[in-house]
Formats: sequence, C-alpha cells, structure tokens
Amino acid sequence: MSTDDESFHPLGNEWEDELESMLDDTEYDSKLGMEMAEDAMRVTKGELSEAEFHERYHEDVMDEFGEDQRPTAEAYEAAQEEAKGTFSKMLDAFDGDGDETRRETMKKMGVGAAAVGMGAFGGKAGDLKESVAGEGGHGGTETKEKSDTQWGMTIDLERCDGCLSCMTACTEENALDMGVNWMYVMAWEDENNHSPEGGEGLGKSGSYSDFNMGSEFNMLVRPCQHCTDAPCEKVCPTTARHTRDKDGLVLTDYDVCIGCRYCQVACPYGVNYFQWDEPDTDYSEIEGGEDMTLAEYDHGQNERWVDARAPRGAMSKCVMCPSRQDGAMGEEKIGTTACEDACPPDAIQFGNVKDEKSDPYQHREHPSKSRVVVHLTNNTSTLESGRSAPSADQINETLSQGDDLETAIQKIDDLNENSTFDENVLAVMKAVEIVSEGKKPGDEENNSILAAEQDVIASVEAFQQYVDLDSEEARDELQLGDGSKEQAQFRLKQYAGDPSSFQLLEDVGTNPNVTYLGQQPGPEAKQVSGPTKYEDVGLLDKRQEYLDDETVGKVDGVSL
Repeated sequence: MSTDDESFHPLGNEWEDELESMLDDTEYDSKLGMEMAEDAMRVTKGELSEAEFHERYHEDVMDEFGEDQRPTAEAYEAAQEEAKGTFSKMLDAFDGDGDETRRETMKKMGVGAAAVGMGAFGGKAGDLKESVAGEGGHGGTETKEKSDTQWGMTIDLERCDGCLSCMTACTEENALDMGVNWMYVMAWEDENNHSPEGGEGLGKSGSYSDFNMGSEFNMLVRPCQHCTDAPCEKVCPTTARHTRDKDGLVLTDYDVCIGCRYCQVACPYGVNYFQWDEPDTDYSEIEGGEDMTLAEYDHGQNERWVDARAPRGAMSKCVMCPSRQDGAMGEEKIGTTACEDACPPDAIQFGNVKDEKSDPYQHREHPSKSRVVVHLTNNTSTLESGRSAPSADQINETLSQGDDLETAIQKIDDLNENSTFDENVLAVMKAVEIVSEGKKPGDEENNSILAAEQDVIASVEAFQQYVDLDSEEARDELQLGDGSKEQAQFRLKQYAGDPSSFQLLEDVGTNPNVTYLGQQPGPEAKQVSGPTKYEDVGLLDKRQEYLDDETVGKVDGVSL
C-alpha cells in the first residue's frame, strides 16, 4: 500500500480508513484487501498489467481463500465456460458449513453510500464528444468487447429536480431495506456554485429564460457506474462480482459471494453495500413479471442469481435491472430501468450506449437537441413552464389555410390552458427539424428520443401546410437567421443550453458507462440539504442510522 500520507482511494483518507476498519471486522485479511484494491486501481490506470496483478496476489489469495478465480483476461474467459454447478462447488470450498456460517462471520454494516466527500468527484467538466462510454479500457477482457450491447446511462443533472423519485422506485422494485440506497441524489455546492440557501446566488451556473432547468440546486445522481474495466471485479476471489458478456452489466452472484467486501474497498465510487441482517422482504415475494416471482425466474431461467436485494452476508449495489433486460418483466421493459421510468423530468436516459440511435447516446452526443425534444414531448413533466409540442393531428384539426403565423400560434396555444405554445416553442421545433440527421428510431429498445424527434418533425411538417416557416419573415419572427443548421443549432442552445459532459473520476481509468450532462462538482464540493429530504419520501440517508435504532450498536461513518 501507499507509504506516504496520500490516500490511494479517490474518496480520500477518511473513507480509506473507514474501509480498512470495516475489513478488520471480517474474518478475512484486511491488509490483503487494501493492497489488492490499491493495485486494482493501478491496473485500470494502466500502471500495472492484468497478468502482473494476478501473479502478484495469486499465492496470497490461495492461502486466504483456498481458490483464486480472479478474472484476468484468460481466467475470465475460462470462467465463462464453467457451468453454474462449478460455482456452487467453488462456494463449498469457501464454506463447508453452508451460507449461515459464512455470513455469520461478518460483524457489522458498511458505510452508507452517501458518506463520501463530494470533492472526490471534482474536476474540470470535459467534453466527451470524441469518447464513447463503454469502450476501451486498460487490460479489459476480450469477451467484453464482442457484444454490441453495453447498457448505460446519460443523466442530465440540470434536468434533475431532486424529487428522489428514482431512489424510491429503485428501493421498491428491488425490495431494498431501509437505508440501503443503490443510487443517491445529492445536492452540492462549492466555491463557485452555491445552493439557493447559500446566500450567494443560485446553484445553477447558468439559466435560460425559455427552459426550466429542473432544480436551482446543483445535483449529482450516483448509481453504480457499471465500469467497463471494474476494479471491484478484479479483487473478487470467487468471480461473484463479474461483468456479463452479453450486455456489460457489472453484477454480483449472490450464491457465490462470500462477503469478504474486497469489492467495496476497490470501488472508486463508494456504491457497494454489505447486507448485514436478514432482508426485510423474502426473495420469493419479489415480483419478477406477470406470471412468476423473481425467485422463480432466477432459479428457473438464469444461470446466476444477480437481481434485487442481496441475501444476508452478501454484497449488493445498483444492478441496472438485469431481470428487465433479460425479459423477465415483459418485452416492453427491456431497455428500461425502474429509476428511469420514475423520473418526472426525464433526467435519466438508459439504453445501449453503443447504439447511436439509443437515448443515452443521443442525449450525450446531441444534448441541446435532445433536451428540447424531451422537454417538449414529456407528458408527465412537472416543469413549471408546462410547454409541450402539439401533435400533427392537433395542428391539422386546428389550423386553416390562410392563417398567418401569429394567428396559427394563437390557435394552437388556445388548445390547452395548462401548456404554453408561442414563437419560442415553434422556433425550437423548427430548429429540431433543421438539424435532424433523419435517423429513424428502429426497433431497438429505448430509442424514444429519436421517436419523439420524429413526432416533432411531423408536427412541423403539418404546421408548414398552413404557414410557410421557410420564408424570411417567418425565420425573422422565430429568430432562426438564415435557416441554416448552424443558426438552428444556436437557437437550440439558446433555448436549452449547451451543457458540458463528463464522467466521474475519469482519471481512474475505469471507463464508466454513466455520462453526465451539466456542472461537475469542484474539488472543494460538499453535500448540502437538497430540495427534497429523504425522510419526506420514506427514505433514509444511511443504513447505519436504522441499524443503530433497530438491530446493532452504532457504526461510525464518514460525515459530509
């Protein structure tokens, strides 16, 4: 491990000390776990090869665990050829007395996922236009690159209104215990960006008169990043923590996990939980679809138990709803997550980040246009402006030949007293048509942004049957200049902003599959009370608080 005072862990010395203390309360070698975590991050940074990492710890892992199934490129490919029965035999090698003995050895609950310094995620917001999330990586396995699918997200932090609906939906769908939050929505401020209560201005670094940006707070939404080159996977001695070849999800096999918690130490983002007690909800009670429970689905169709809350003594984290992606919830749920479905302002866009037609790809590569499309077609929006694009049918039923631009706009505006239709809305609708690349959504999952874009274009084409929007007079009224793509793109940015895109802890080299739009926390960022408190929606910030009251003695955590 590091010999100086500088922490190897991106979340800092206090977090690192807490993790080491946590390992001291297990039956496993804490020094080995800390050293492996440090070197696993060296592998992702390209400072150490997979082969060197495996060789360096092979004997120690064998001595400590009796097996070494850590996934180097070669070992990972070999492991994928194994049947489920082999993993059960592997588990027996670790625990001759069964699950209960194995899990009873764990002494206390781990640090809550929110308990990290926000400044750890600080950095200068970069532009990822030349980078495709989910590709590349230092020493990644060959099998990971074969699939055309990599599930991931683009999260628009300036659309997030801090309502915590995503956290609530995740808790309900996965039957998580109180305080076990697989994703966190946090408000923050730093020296340049202040919360509304900070007394020095609004949190947002910019505002746009025609576009409601969600919350005035600076927000960060933190699920598991499902890294292409995940350090947590590299330190797992049993292959419980693994990446699925078919879709790139980083998951935990609950049947194989021994609860050593090395993955928790090796995660740069602080998103892992240890299930200290028996879960509140029996696995057989969790719905897996219309005709079966999740337990019936997993035990009957899956090779590995990877979804919903963990059993006692195992590690858990955000899984991006693998049973949905596998079709257990019905075909209509493939390519969706519970958190995305529940987000009122559509801040979360989930899908195949390798597919240029997918929502996360479109949102990442064309943020201004996608923001406009989402904003104008979001039927469940809670945004105060209440703007929405009229459908082509509504336009055809309302407008008449001979209507001038002002009359046509007024007629459409009169359709719905709860929404506003004016020159600005029509202008960005026309701008979307001008800049559109003409891509059709196709039949893949979660291409809703392109589908909505086609609806907007159809509405513009319907409008143009009655009013010539390509005339110089109309362009002047709509502030579209000469009608070029450059002018249209400027109009979209004027309306919806031109957010920076970034990935958390980019320098660690894990190649996360979550991209953010908006303001990145600076190195001095700290968490502040957000627009919605956890207790207001039946959530708890830290699991320790519940355990302290209900089951075990107080576990000191890291305060923000």
